[in-house]
Amino acid sequence: MKYNGGVPKEELTKENLEALKRGSVNLGAHIENLKKYGVPVVVAINHFKKDTASEIDYVEKFCREKGAEFAVTKCFAEGGAGGTDLAEKVVAACEKENNFHHLYDLDMPVYDKIRTIAKEIYGADGVHFPKETRAAIDGFVKLGADKMPVCIAKTQYSLSDNPKLLGRPENFKITITAANLSNGAGFLVCQAGNIMTMPGLSKSPAAYNIDIDENGNTVGLF
Repeated sequence: MKYNGGVPKEELTKENLEALKRGSVNLGAHIENLKKYGVPVVVAINHFKKDTASEIDYVEKFCREKGAEFAVTKCFAEGGAGGTDLAEKVVAACEKENNFHHLYDLDMPVYDKIRTIAKEIYGADGVHFPKETRAAIDGFVKLGADKMPVCIAKTQYSLSDNPKLLGRPENFKITITAANLSNGAGFLVCQAGNIMTMPGLSKSPAAYNIDIDENGNTVGLF
């Protein structure tokens, strides 16, 4: 949230309530998006070592104001015990009455499905389909993919397809750069912007820091 409030990655460990407030619009968008499906919302507040009590208090207050349940999770440091509260609240949410519905009808034309996602979930003004992308989508439609749901792969850093547009951007368009058919999974997968769909390791994997000391204890995990 602080990153979405304009804080550089190297400064995220410092308390910054103003940036947290600016970045809260991003969390607000995600909560609103989930409510569009007619289900209860539970926010997992992933606790980092340098997060302060004031920052956690602000996020909890924000969730209350938005009508979302929440739980602080410390699974990285505490294992399963760190996620007990979250698990219990998710179970409780599953047992509540809900009015679940899809964002669009599966019979809707593929291009309209994509535009619906871009507008309702990302907040885009529209969608740009380059000639090559249209040819790919049209080819899959001829194969019967027009009745499939659409999965969009894009950057995780922004609601848009541009990782530099932080917070809750406005007045932008999504560009669909490629389309592929995941027939086994049952999705037409569209890529937006410049995105690598195969995840990779960081340049310096955490395994480099893990070792066993002279007493047989594992060190370097945190």
